[in-house]
Amino acid sequence: MAQHLVAAAMFLETDVVAAEAHAETAVRRAGRVPAAREALGLVAYHQGQWARALSEFRTARRLSGSSHLLPYMVDCERGLGRPERALDLAASPEARNLATEDRVELAIVVSGVRLDLGQGDAAVVGLQVPELTGATGHPWWARLAYAYAQALLATGQEAKAREWFGRAASADVEGQTDAEERLGELDGVVLTDLLEGEDGDQPTTGDDGLQQ
Repeated sequence: MAQHLVAAAMFLETDVVAAEAHAETAVRRAGRVPAAREALGLVAYHQGQWARALSEFRTARRLSGSSHLLPYMVDCERGLGRPERALDLAASPEARNLATEDRVELAIVVSGVRLDLGQGDAAVVGLQVPELTGATGHPWWARLAYAYAQALLATGQEAKAREWFGRAASADVEGQTDAEERLGELDGVVLTDLLEGEDGDQPTTGDDGLQQ
């Protein structure tokens, strides 16, 4: 079972079908092991199967007693088109006891829900957590800065949004976001795929003279 969980995690970003097969095997062999249900939930989440993912996350939470999957559960409710239920879940007492990384992830998801509802100001305020200005070295910080930039842009604060997209781009060494592309859009820069046409096709040129 453990080997299947390792394989599921390994394939999650590269071959979701293989990841699903391993996760399902782990659940068949040890359906009451929280890690197995969590793995299957993550596979479903990556596939956009929100209802299935939510069901697995709920089971894993019930079996383990841990609420670390709460950000994923909130995002599943959002994916299912239930923003109010997502916000109610995010405001549950368990959210106050999350570890720092999980609390940041929850803030990012909630900001997305607020933006979906047209509540841009609330999205901005919800991301003004201490970690935004005091934890830039953490691997999740680039995503937090990026979400903050998006919220600022949604409220018409373009200059500040550009500043935070820049901070996100500088911190995003693993390429988790498209912060550099968003910066280019704000600056009116069109990014070109330099590999395009390498098989003999010549790159085309748009009306602005830039290669497309």
